[in-house]
Amino acid sequence: MSKIRVFLVDDSASIRQTLEMILSQDPEIEVIGSAPDPYFAAEKFKEVLPDVIILDIEMPRMDGLTFMEKIMSQRPIPIVICSSLTDSGSQTALRALELGASDIITKPKLGTKVFLEESRIRITDAVKAAVKGNPKRINFFPKIEPKLSADVMLGKLKNPPVMELTDKVIVIGASTGGTEALRVFLQAVPATLPGIVIVQHMPEGFTNSFAKRLDELCEVSVKEAENGDMILRGHVLIAPGNKHTLLKRSGARYLIEVRDGPLVNRHRPSVDVLFRSAARYAGQNAVGIIMTGMGDDGAKGLSEMREAGAFTFAEDEQSCVVFGMPKAAIELGAAMRVLPLDKIAADVVSKYNKM
Repeated sequence: MSKIRVFLVDDSASIRQTLEMILSQDPEIEVIGSAPDPYFAAEKFKEVLPDVIILDIEMPRMDGLTFMEKIMSQRPIPIVICSSLTDSGSQTALRALELGASDIITKPKLGTKVFLEESRIRITDAVKAAVKGNPKRINFFPKIEPKLSADVMLGKLKNPPVMELTDKVIVIGASTGGTEALRVFLQAVPATLPGIVIVQHMPEGFTNSFAKRLDELCEVSVKEAENGDMILRGHVLIAPGNKHTLLKRSGARYLIEVRDGPLVNRHRPSVDVLFRSAARYAGQNAVGIIMTGMGDDGAKGLSEMREAGAFTFAEDEQSCVVFGMPKAAIELGAAMRVLPLDKIAADVVSKYNKM
């Protein structure tokens, strides 16, 4: 089995040494180098590229967010942020997630070395999860963790698609780069649009702050989804981190079910789970949209939505930060339209104006 190659970027020599000691004890991980700032790291990347970067934020000469933005715009590499500036819900943490951070580990301002040693499992799991989200490396780990389908949460639609109803619903799935893509989409839609439910791969504790930030920027109302929430026109519900979010129907109305469950496509929340529930309970009354992201979560679910009569969209390669999830959906024939990000909202609005 090929080891996961990790590179450390942190201005503290003791932190680099501690992280290397922790990671090197795992037989599946190899630390291939470290650097005190992004400039040194960039020079070393000319010789060999890592599979995962563990990156600090506050460093001399160039901060971690600027470095991350450059990496993601040129050649995306899974990045785990390890910083004392990324408390849950902080603007720095949200910006790191917008740029495509796979995970965030918040270091305390004091006692960092001890904290990292005690967080050994958390750190190694974050590295492995980051690689599993990378389509270039996913096949190297067929036995580490089963890649469960949406079947573990909800059976596939067996009955004919539901009849057309007055209430409609829009479901969206996104991952790496999705926080910025969702902002672009939601700022472009009016409050007259049908209710929207979103799964954005994001760690627990960040989705509430993300929803509040979008709520301040958009005409539509945005909040973190809670179990039993009704899906209402002009309202957007964001799936909470570490919980699956499903669409349900009560009479002619739609509501949300938030619940625990195993990882699906190595994610919780999973886009496939949301999309399957939309296929089953909304059918032709739904629109499905898959946006930028690593891996293939949501591809099968979008295909099921199309089969059930829903109208489906995928973001095109040129506007994606990472063309993984949309590509997988397109290859399955799941997307009826493939559009650049800045065109999707107008097309969705036009569709509903004709209904």
